[in-house]
This record gives sequence, structure tokens and C-alpha cells, in this order.
Amino acid sequence: MSTTPKKPSAKPATAPNKPAASKPLLAKTPEPKAPLPAQAALSKPLVPAKPGTSKAALPPKPTAAKRALPKAAKPVKVKKPKLVRDSFTIPKAEYTVLADLKARSAKLASPAKKSELLRAGVKALAAMSDVAFVAALKSVPTIKTGRPAKS
Repeated sequence: MSTTPKKPSAKPATAPNKPAASKPLLAKTPEPKAPLPAQAALSKPLVPAKPGTSKAALPPKPTAAKRALPKAAKPVKVKKPKLVRDSFTIPKAEYTVLADLKARSAKLASPAKKSELLRAGVKALAAMSDVAFVAALKSVPTIKTGRPAKS
């Protein structure tokens, strides 16, 4: 036996306050899956009636109470009235009356457009009796139709 001095080991000494790096970390265990709401509602598991068919894949049949409920009726869509664009000639004095009526409606907290005023006038004429209607027509002077001459 020969006496040779032993060489110090190549591993450095670990400090007592540091954990050893060679220790394996704890593996996380997967959490158990929660049952699906459809599965939780079932009182017992479904067993296929025949091998090869699975009732679990089919949705449950509606009960008689669910089948008896009438379906909600769809609301009827109201069609927008078809609009017609037209132009007409009106004396300047009557046109200013339209502007005055617009201002009057705004003061009464019910602003209106010129077209709304004209439509209201048409409704008022339609609601008149024949005698009142003819009297209103005779009170309006006849004007020449077409575009006014440039001055």
C-alpha cells in the first residue's frame, strides 16, 4: 500500500443556507376535472341499449310539457312607406307663412320641418267636409305652374 495524499474532490462545498440545486422539484398533479353541467344533471349514467349505439351522444328528447308550449310569434315588420320626391311652385308670401309656422311650432316645444307642415295641411284638408274643402280651395288664387322666370 502506497501512501499518496488524497486530492480534494472537484465538487465545491455547498453553503448551508442555499438549497441544493440537484433536488428534483415536486411534480404538479393534475386537478380532477369537474363534471359537465349536462352530466351533473343526469341522475344515473346512460348505458347504450345495443352495442354500437350510444344514447349519450344523442340530446335528450323534449318532454310533453316542452312540446306543448307554442312558439313565440315573430313581430310583424312594418314596411316603411314609399317616399315620393316632388317640386312645386309657391308664392313667396305663402312660403314665408311656412317659415312662420316652423317658428311657431318650435316655440310650442314641437319643432317641425316644412315637409311635416305640408303633410299636416294635407291631413287637415282631407278631414274637412266637402263644403269647407271647396271654400278653402276657392280662397287660394291660381298661379302659373312651372319654374319662375329669372329676374
